[in-house]
Amino acid sequence: MCLLVACAGPEPALSSETVGPRTAVLTDPDPEPITSSPAAQLPVTVRSFDGTDVTVTDTSRIVAADQYGTLTTTVYALGLGDNLVGRDSAAEFPAVADVVDVTPGGHSMSAEGILALDPTVVLTDTSIGPRAVQEQLRAAGIPVVYFDPSRTLDGVSAQIQAVADALGVSAEGESLAARTAEEIARARELAPRGENPVKIAFLYMRGPAIKMLAGPGSGADELVEALGAEDAGTAAGLTAQFVPVTSEALIAAGPDVILMMTGGLDSIGGVEGLEQIPGIAQTPAGRSQRIVDMADGVILSFGPNTGKVLDALARAVYEPAT
Repeated sequence: MCLLVACAGPEPALSSETVGPRTAVLTDPDPEPITSSPAAQLPVTVRSFDGTDVTVTDTSRIVAADQYGTLTTTVYALGLGDNLVGRDSAAEFPAVADVVDVTPGGHSMSAEGILALDPTVVLTDTSIGPRAVQEQLRAAGIPVVYFDPSRTLDGVSAQIQAVADALGVSAEGESLAARTAEEIARARELAPRGENPVKIAFLYMRGPAIKMLAGPGSGADELVEALGAEDAGTAAGLTAQFVPVTSEALIAAGPDVILMMTGGLDSIGGVEGLEQIPGIAQTPAGRSQRIVDMADGVILSFGPNTGKVLDALARAVYEPAT
């Protein structure tokens, strides 16, 4: 099945001369299950990321919660969507809309709320908490499996496989990881090739008071690199994942494109509001209104939809207006 490009062959790389604001949108935000209702090989004992050996005997009622929606997306893509009874706020694709949100505040879980769902296994990581809640669930006898909280392109396949192994569907994990890697490779081919890559700044904002530039290790830097572009934060010498940025520093960074979460852009009144933020109008991106946004729960998830995310971003950044 050809998911991202025409079956006739590789699609030509796109142009780097676009202007104007764009929203990167997945054609189908629901992950495509690799199979339907796979038979889990249980019990299975796995080494949780926190170093604890956890035995999973039942996957009929799964709670998956992390900051990025990655674990819920992975469970669904493995074909176990019908087993999900709890998810995080970032997992907002239509297929799980009716699954209980166990992180209604966005970053914290309630032990009572999760226990009420009678889960047979909880998948989580340290990007969300409080840790005391996760430990309370373990104390109640529920298998709680932690996963690596880092989100990188190189880690996508390993993360998929780790989730599959914990749920007793290792073979499906191998197939899903291979498919995702192929989709990522295809999407990378869309990036223009040349000696002067565009410079993209990932700007995190929540209202006019919070303005942070992404740097190395943020995950945004890897997206930018995969798009054949230069990460403005890294080029500016940042050494942390997200750093509060002054107007002067943003101007000095000189991004050709500003990449944002849709929720962050909305929080300041859209593109018109962004232009009122000091320093934005003085950047090449501000002058050309070359602003690209993407849904908060999608852009940094680094899961089974990563190839689709890169494809949508590449088109939003490079594809000429029609």
